[in-house]
Amino acid sequence: MLAIPTEVESGSAGLPSGAGDDLLADESEALVDSGSELRPMQVGADQHSARLDKALVELVPEFSRSYLQQLLAQGLVSLNDKPVLKAATRVKAGDRLVLEMRPTLQSQAFRPEPMDIDVVYEDAYLLIVNKPAGLVVHPAPGNWSGTLLNGLLARDEKALQVPRAGIVHRLDKDTSGLMVVARDRATMDALVALIAERKVKRQYLALAHGAWTGPKSRSVGAPIGRDPRNRLRMAVVDLALYAGKAARTDVLCMDSTALGCWVQCTLHTGRTHQIRVHMASLKHPLVGDALYGGAPVGVMNRQALHAYRLAFVHPMSGEALEFHSPAPDDMQQTLSSWGLGYNEP
Repeated sequence: MLAIPTEVESGSAGLPSGAGDDLLADESEALVDSGSELRPMQVGADQHSARLDKALVELVPEFSRSYLQQLLAQGLVSLNDKPVLKAATRVKAGDRLVLEMRPTLQSQAFRPEPMDIDVVYEDAYLLIVNKPAGLVVHPAPGNWSGTLLNGLLARDEKALQVPRAGIVHRLDKDTSGLMVVARDRATMDALVALIAERKVKRQYLALAHGAWTGPKSRSVGAPIGRDPRNRLRMAVVDLALYAGKAARTDVLCMDSTALGCWVQCTLHTGRTHQIRVHMASLKHPLVGDALYGGAPVGVMNRQALHAYRLAFVHPMSGEALEFHSPAPDDMQQTLSSWGLGYNEP
């Protein structure tokens, strides 16, 4: 009999607010016909006259409502030995239910997959990883394998004992740069707390369209939420009208030409696509960021964003740590083609 994993932790559960929400996190997961488990049960007095879907949630609380609804929709639930499809069907105390539980793509996603991972620092408690552009950090719809999480599981068997293989924050697929990963649960909880308290300093290098004007340094404090006109995007929103969260990014222009500008961005919050949204709101969309109004330039056909500096106090040793990663070649080539000099503050 196949043991069906419980629903894996989704999206940013346990992460600091907005630390990398998946844009398509609400997309239904396909059920995989690679074995199943029959789970018989009996409706109790507490579920008498309840809707079938509600009764199922109470009888098998280890599974999410969406997963149980998928079982119903695919005819994998029987009531008194007869398949039933309607979630609104009423059940009675003593009714017999049988669930044919199958794994989902999501539940199968947490598998070790060997890959080269650029680890720039490692101790018994944590790793600092330099993520290349194009690597997805965490399994999600459309990317159930080949992610950094899969590589971490293959690299270190301890990662199997830590939620999300120790990932405490994320970078978008096409953003490159530094990330911290916990190697045990205590370190993970401590890092999550440090990020929530804004004690992990994260700075990025970005190449944006448009000549920079005005003060070299700006602080953008603009709330971010789902774009009401396009649910695949985020946007600066009016909190009186739309759901969103406060967000702040400090932007320092280090060089500029008529074609574009070379900037450093310092995060004070960790909202989804925060730098990309805030730079677009300044009329300086990132080079290569088609989602927010940017265009490719030469070899730069992904958003020109790189997490180059990461600094924090080690949660276990108390040591002050600081790491730097130079911008990758595609960004440096584009800088050079625009006549901008590569520099860091």
